[in-house]
Amino acid sequence: MSDTREAAVMSAAGRVGRYRWMIVALLFAATVINYVDRQMIGVLKPTLMADLKWDEKDFASVIIWFQFAYAIGYIVFGRVVDKVGARVGYTIAFIIWQLAHIAHGAATTMTHFALARFSLGIGESGNFPAGIKAVTDWFPARERAFAIGVFNAGSNIGAIVTPLVVPLMVIAWGWRSAFVITGAVSFVWLIAWWFMYRDPREHPKVSQTELEWIEQDPADPVVPLGYGAVLTRKETWAFALGKFFIDPIWWFFLFWLPGYLFERYDLNLLTFGIPLAAIYLISDFGSVAGGWLSSRLMSAGWTANRARKVTMLLCACLVVPVTFAESISSVWMAVLIIGIATAAHQAFSANLYALPADIFPRAAVGSVVGIGGTAGAVGGMLMSFYAGEILERVGTYWPLFAVAASAYFLALICVHLLSPRLARVDIAQAPQA
Repeated sequence: MSDTREAAVMSAAGRVGRYRWMIVALLFAATVINYVDRQMIGVLKPTLMADLKWDEKDFASVIIWFQFAYAIGYIVFGRVVDKVGARVGYTIAFIIWQLAHIAHGAATTMTHFALARFSLGIGESGNFPAGIKAVTDWFPARERAFAIGVFNAGSNIGAIVTPLVVPLMVIAWGWRSAFVITGAVSFVWLIAWWFMYRDPREHPKVSQTELEWIEQDPADPVVPLGYGAVLTRKETWAFALGKFFIDPIWWFFLFWLPGYLFERYDLNLLTFGIPLAAIYLISDFGSVAGGWLSSRLMSAGWTANRARKVTMLLCACLVVPVTFAESISSVWMAVLIIGIATAAHQAFSANLYALPADIFPRAAVGSVVGIGGTAGAVGGMLMSFYAGEILERVGTYWPLFAVAASAYFLALICVHLLSPRLARVDIAQAPQA
């Protein structure tokens, strides 16, 4: 793209309305809540293991039940969101996961906790299919990776808030009340979502110029694309295998980092919060920067294929030093190394999440994201089982960090081999279901 055209595009972007960024703010807030609810079990791992007499395998089993439900729910909600839209789909998912989150406070046995965790997985699985669907509806291709990076940064804010706030709630009122209070307060978001979200064409806050900006990409052909058509596309599996490799690493960081900091650096419920928050503060930068970088490269004339893959390759390289995290004696040096790895994950993830909208028509984005999320959850279950076995039998985190260091290269290889050009799917040629 020439400098003149680039300047014209940026000038046009500045003149149009900005309500679409209010939608991103809502998605960001929901993702914060999603990750507070998700990460509480990781933050409370030492407390729960002591109170409920769990060992490492018990903890891993509870995580696996969540991930099993997440695998089921992701593919279901992907389809639901494509059918009913982001507004209704998100509402259904949010209600399910908040009620399940509150139910943790009443759990007294391993079975009760696993059931609550399973229900939470079903509901939380709707967050990203609905969020990606909303971004696809509200943003042109050139802005999507950045928008996804911004709302995905909510996962890091949630991960920052949890270790800083939840321990104080636990000390004041106990871990059961912490689940109930955080769940009840979160319903404020649902009210805001229901009143503020509409399709861009139906929203009174969207100006004609902003609508034209949102709809600047070529219109999708009005042809139904069922699951059969989606499943038979190798591009679907490019995304799904990418998720299979990288999602388990993020969940390892989310669920096992608190315990790692407790054990490796002799921290406690009050002192581990700041190092853990620092890790996710660094990763927050990665989420936004990764989406910004590929979007900026596309605005400079790079193809989506080149911009996304170069960004993801850079991210994969930045994760490699985490292999040596356990050998580092300084807690703050470990925080830096792990923080860079989590930042690289978020940047990689923002670009991977942009691929379904790059490749598929809008009517199929939720389904493709759902399939990918299911693949990621299956990978997460395998990683959780592996983590439980390694920590119970070997007692070291080194093999887990080594897996993390290699996963992003494997993901990128799969994406490139299955979709070497990130070409748009020709749905006229796709078998219908």
